[in-house]
Amino acid sequence: MCATPVSSSPLQSDPVARESASLNFPLHASDAAAGRMPVVVRWRGEEAYQASFDAMREFTAARAADTPDELWLVEHPPVFTLGQAGKPEHLLVADSGIPLVQIDRGGQITYHGPGQVVAYLLLDLRRRRLMVRELVTLIEQAVIDTLAAYNLAGERKAGAPGIYVAPASDDSRSAAHAGAKIAALGLKIRNGCSYHGVSLNVAMDLKPFLAINPCGYAGLETVDMATLGVAAPWRDVAAALAARLVANLDANLEAARAASSAHEPQPPQPLAGTATPA
Repeated sequence: MCATPVSSSPLQSDPVARESASLNFPLHASDAAAGRMPVVVRWRGEEAYQASFDAMREFTAARAADTPDELWLVEHPPVFTLGQAGKPEHLLVADSGIPLVQIDRGGQITYHGPGQVVAYLLLDLRRRRLMVRELVTLIEQAVIDTLAAYNLAGERKAGAPGIYVAPASDDSRSAAHAGAKIAALGLKIRNGCSYHGVSLNVAMDLKPFLAINPCGYAGLETVDMATLGVAAPWRDVAAALAARLVANLDANLEAARAASSAHEPQPPQPLAGTATPA
């Protein structure tokens, strides 16, 4: 299985250099006038979950109308997170040695750990003309496209956000793990702005998933890209996923603007043979 995306749209410039360039990045009036709405991509690297969680909430609480949207790429030490309405009984092993953090996203329990790409989307949904369901769909599509770049097939399941391994008759590894979850998704919307996001399993120790009912589903298998035969560096997969998320956000905004323009009243056209006032 190839370890480099077959057809990737990598983000421009080195991730570390790009991070330095994006620290003070206002949304200028000229950007809005020109229809530009850039997303600041921040490579936060290895970071404790609580630090990321606190930073997301602080960022969202401090947002102003011109605050640029941001996409954070993170890798967490081992941690279980339990959603706002999550049921503690989905943690099956109380003394696993892995901390449990109660958080404010939707969904049940999941696991984050080394070898997993976590992408946090801090977006002004009203400014981007995005409904929550549309955001979930474009995030899922970004994961599906990222997997496809590595010759892996992913699919959605109705009523169960996230991405699952699709049956593939020509790939024995994928066929053996058809239906297993490879990416989890959870969001929080506050004052029209999103935080939290999506996690994609690249090359992990998967044993901690056995200590929970992943996303509240008893017996649900969880896999990573390595299990399916892909040996890819974390940074490469993170860059591929980020590029697709940004591309999908841009395409959705362009489509929303085009649809809005199509419904705007058009000025009356002059009748044939009449003069148009100068």
